[in-house]
Amino acid sequence: MKENKKFPQGFFWGGATAANQCEGAWNVDGKGVSISDVMTSGTHKDPRRITPVIDEDKYYYPSHEAIDFYHHYKEDIALCAEMGFNIFRMSINWTRIFPNGDESQPNEKGLEFYDHVFAELKKYNIEPLVTIYHNENPFALTGKCNGWASRECIDYYLNFCEVLFKRYKDVVKYWIPFNEINCLTTKLGNWNHAGILNEGTEFFTAQVDDPNTRFLSLHHQFVASAKAVMLGKSINPEFQFGTMICHITVYPLTCNPDDVILTQQEDLMRNCFSGDVQVKGIYPYYIKRYFEKNDIHFEITDEDLSIIKQGTVDFYSFSYYMSNCISSDASSAKVSGNVMGGAKNPYLKATEWDWQIDPKGLRYTLNHVYDRYGVPIMVTENGLGARDTFEDGKIHDDYRIQYIKEHIIQMKEAINDGVDLIGYTPWASIDLVSVSTGEMEKRYGFIYVDKDNQGNGTLKRYKKDSFYWYKKCIESNGEDLD
Repeated sequence: MKENKKFPQGFFWGGATAANQCEGAWNVDGKGVSISDVMTSGTHKDPRRITPVIDEDKYYYPSHEAIDFYHHYKEDIALCAEMGFNIFRMSINWTRIFPNGDESQPNEKGLEFYDHVFAELKKYNIEPLVTIYHNENPFALTGKCNGWASRECIDYYLNFCEVLFKRYKDVVKYWIPFNEINCLTTKLGNWNHAGILNEGTEFFTAQVDDPNTRFLSLHHQFVASAKAVMLGKSINPEFQFGTMICHITVYPLTCNPDDVILTQQEDLMRNCFSGDVQVKGIYPYYIKRYFEKNDIHFEITDEDLSIIKQGTVDFYSFSYYMSNCISSDASSAKVSGNVMGGAKNPYLKATEWDWQIDPKGLRYTLNHVYDRYGVPIMVTENGLGARDTFEDGKIHDDYRIQYIKEHIIQMKEAINDGVDLIGYTPWASIDLVSVSTGEMEKRYGFIYVDKDNQGNGTLKRYKKDSFYWYKKCIESNGEDLD
């Protein structure tokens, strides 16, 4: 039987952004301070600082202006429409709606901004895919209750959700309650994913960690997500909700059984745990031993478990940039990467930032995920961070085209394997601030923004070669990849 390696009609083609990495206007029209607003710039070797008191004389804070999507959204959305987007992944900045997170009434100016953004998307028949929480926790809640370490945050978040669901019930259909929720299974997740600032933490990549507090925070987000799903569907039964997992695909470095067992444990803990809770509605069997082994204890009520069971999501979405190897040999060569590093895979190349490039790993991951959950899947982040050279108004980014092309080929293979893949929103639609390093010059977009790591530049937008290539890809529904 001949294979039909085509994307289905109605497939979602688009791109992704996050408010804290693109909007800027950090203190405009009533917006409050988010956790991203107190993070300085950095590099791969010089980590970002978390400064509870903003000192703009001493540090540069990239989120304060970012790429100023707040004032350029019409131009940016028009460029996405020119590429042929029929979906646009974005987030809503909590502090633009509730400046401190705990107010009873929303900031109307903030809601009006998103009214305009959604109207612009509708103008071009682009479906919004909205991440409710994408590393934009109100900084005031860190001071009030150490972020998601407190159960109070569930109610504050649901108040935020209710305002969004009622305001946009006829405008937005697809919602993601939490971005990369599984990052709270790692130390790095404390700050960006929960607004937790433990005493002694200064650098983003070297946070003081209390696993009990961190996993309690993750549990609070599980409950909040389930409650948001139930609340949303009571307001509009047509709403569709998805989990969003930072999928760090792992392979055993060797066929040593120790490597294989370690890899299985890593995959279950980092990739499967959060998906099992949000899609299956259960705390999986294997988590009990992990908690016992690591002396992790926190309260899980019967009511919490009932809520989690009822508030499962409709689709599975995930970010995929790379894969890692797992080795029981501590002397194995290492690489860094997104959220966590691992043993170096001798068969893969890596980026300047030491992220291994593995397109076939995406096909493997799609099959792995679909076999486990059997729900529709979106790849909501996938892309290449690289230094782009700007010459005479042109950016020749063949390396990005090659990266995206090879991953799209593997998505086709997964569709032929039988995976129900419904959408692709690569990171990013446009250059924006890198969350891991705070750099602008680690670029991901199809659209170049004239700005450097120190904040210098005109903010003028330019189309990269990848812009024209992706436009052609979308026009052909993924058939023309040359």
